[in-house]
Amino acid sequence: MAKTAKNFILRIDADTMAAIEKWASDEFRSTNGQLQWIITEALRRAKRLPRQRSAPPDVTDAIS
Repeated sequence: MAKTAKNFILRIDADTMAAIEKWASDEFRSTNGQLQWIITEALRRAKRLPRQRSAPPDVTDAIS
């Protein structure tokens, strides 16, 4: 199942945005990618991410 992205508007002060842009550049990410990473990490640390379903075993794994 493919992930779908939702768009939203984020208002952020100029100094914070400059810090995020610098951090993104240091990590070779886009600003959007950096924001996604920050949010995902915060959710992971807070144990707020939904559990991911494990993929069914590969048929070739059962044969070998």
